[in-house]
Amino acid sequence: MDSPRSAWVNTTHDWSTTVDQDHLALIRSDPARHCPGGVLHLVLEVLAYAADEAESAGRRGTCTVTLHGDGSVSVADDGRGTDTRLDEHGRPIRKPIMATRDLRFFDNPQPVALPDGAPRQGMSVVAALSEWLVHTNRRHGGGTWTQRYENGIPVTDLVPLAGDGTTGTTVHFLPGPAVRGSGALSAAEIRRCSPGYPHLDLRIAE
Repeated sequence: MDSPRSAWVNTTHDWSTTVDQDHLALIRSDPARHCPGGVLHLVLEVLAYAADEAESAGRRGTCTVTLHGDGSVSVADDGRGTDTRLDEHGRPIRKPIMATRDLRFFDNPQPVALPDGAPRQGMSVVAALSEWLVHTNRRHGGGTWTQRYENGIPVTDLVPLAGDGTTGTTVHFLPGPAVRGSGALSAAEIRRCSPGYPHLDLRIAE
């Protein structure tokens, strides 16, 4: 078994909690501030994580964005997958990237801009402003699972999946009405932002 969660080092998120209800409510209370670019901004937040993963590994990653007919979007990358550990009781714990603040970016006084010019704030913005979100994870050495969120709150435990020898993360989400705007997201909008992710080979499917 691993060490207690309280002993784990916090780098991007606080391992000691799984859901920060106040944080998620704050995002939902002001979608115009936290998601000024609508659905495109949510996609760019997810792509930023895939780009981080590729850059930290010193390689070009592959990421596929799929625009589904029901208005949902999925973003699938070929990175290492989300960090998943065993606590002192042997329970699998995934890094709480969806339902807690990103310690690097949220309310950073020196914001990091995404390709749309808006500040990067983290994956919790995507989860909080989506009617539902499904996070599917494949990581060597364990961590092969899926989990569903509704309005940023996890509504299932980690559901184990059979390993297939690959690694990566898929984030499939249905943006909430507050960020959908008047029209559907187009592939052209995403392609215009692709130069902002030089470590990714970006593919778009409609």
